[in-house]
Amino acid sequence: MNTKKFFQRLYSFYLLPILFITVFLSGSVLAQETTTDSKWWPSVWGPEDQWGAANRLTPSKVIQAAQLITDGKIYKLGQIYESDMPMGGKKNFNLTIIGSPTAGPFGKNNFVYNYEMISGTIGQVGTQFDGLGHVGIRVGNEDIYYNGFKGSDFSKAYGLEKLGVEHAGVFFTRGVLVDIARYKGIERLQVGYVITRADIEGALEKQDVAISEGDVVLIRTGHSKLWKVDNETYNSGEPGIGMEAGQWLADQKIVMVGSDNWGVEAVPSGNPDQVFPVHQLMLTRNGIYLMENLVLDELATEGVYEFAFVFAPLPLKGATGSPGNPIAVK
Repeated sequence: MNTKKFFQRLYSFYLLPILFITVFLSGSVLAQETTTDSKWWPSVWGPEDQWGAANRLTPSKVIQAAQLITDGKIYKLGQIYESDMPMGGKKNFNLTIIGSPTAGPFGKNNFVYNYEMISGTIGQVGTQFDGLGHVGIRVGNEDIYYNGFKGSDFSKAYGLEKLGVEHAGVFFTRGVLVDIARYKGIERLQVGYVITRADIEGALEKQDVAISEGDVVLIRTGHSKLWKVDNETYNSGEPGIGMEAGQWLADQKIVMVGSDNWGVEAVPSGNPDQVFPVHQLMLTRNGIYLMENLVLDELATEGVYEFAFVFAPLPLKGATGSPGNPIAVK
């Protein structure tokens, strides 16, 4: 064998596979990390933008969503807010009726009325919408949020002076359900299961539906089956998307990712050095909103994989998030 053929065989049978494995693993590692050393601002929508991916909610998306309404059926996607719902950390929710009745009777018609007082972490319990001021990345000595806004400049005790949830606006666009639990043939994914890009693409192919720019994508894991049934397990962790799947979704130029768990992404994340990296990827780096603790079983049972998605966050000035009851209309 001459020298040239020897090196050609060496490259083909030994060096090329090693090179491929190295590149593949490098890509996987990069997909599992949140880089803090690369600048992600200014936004493609300008250095003062506070709307983020909601800029993709164009009139054509509204029309597209409206054209999906053929049966007139409404699906409520929000959980009921109550004091014994699963809440992690030091979160709480309390509703009290002031008096019984609150006031009255008045007039000859004996008019009486009630009203309630609510206390708690209202924007971050139950079915919750994460605004762009919710999560940032510490870079050096500064906490940097979407579009490069510095926490030291806008995060104040009585509300955010930038990126408050009041800037998010109204969502009326095409929604896509990605039923990972059904794709896997199980009732619910186990706590800590990291949903991959292959899982999402496989489920979409099975459902015969595709994601397009400006969509809201809802991921069904089955985790909500534990809601108020086993709150301890529900709060202990969750299945959800990982960084690889998150980056792929971001590349599709969607406006929001939602899920039937409490944090959208897998917890634990699969990388012990990372804490909520998908939140940083979506909210901070791409301006893509998140919605958590959704109810998706009825959509899944009826095989409704695309629909009009409708949600209007409460315009709580300076808040990091909002409660609410999103709906799907088919």
